[in-house]
Amino acid sequence: MERESQLTEEEKIFFMQEAIAEAKKAEAIAEVPIGAVVVYQGEIIGRGHNLREHSQDATSHAEMFAIQAACKFLGNWRLEKCQLFVTLEPCPMCSGGMILSRVEEVYFGAYDPKGGTAGTLMNLLTDERFNHRAYVEGGIMEAECGLLLTNFFRELRARKKKTSQKD
Repeated sequence: MERESQLTEEEKIFFMQEAIAEAKKAEAIAEVPIGAVVVYQGEIIGRGHNLREHSQDATSHAEMFAIQAACKFLGNWRLEKCQLFVTLEPCPMCSGGMILSRVEEVYFGAYDPKGGTAGTLMNLLTDERFNHRAYVEGGIMEAECGLLLTNFFRELRARKKKTSQKD
């Protein structure tokens, strides 16, 4: 059974802008700028941004923090009737977290050709072999989300080059 989004384009843009604001929090502390929000009944109930460098924990992804906050808010591990917005296509771990928490709809900005599992390399979120499947829509504010990452890595390479020239 094919699902359709219940959100308007304006809502999708609004919530992706909120995920972008989370990504900018990560960028401000030299983390890869990825942000996520979980929405329930039109309200943001979970937010997160990458903290992998600060925590030195490989699981410190934006989506995982947003899922944890949403579960705590609802007092339930099931995020049924929730939408998750993230600036970059989810990785296998985060897609797994979305499946396990029963997120109903997933919206992402930029596609991830090296690790995306919401349609690029595979689509874990719609795989019928799992007991839960989510509606997935990519490319929401794709240019803006992609530019955050492109600029971040361009500046990182420039800093590294500058540092190596001083040695």
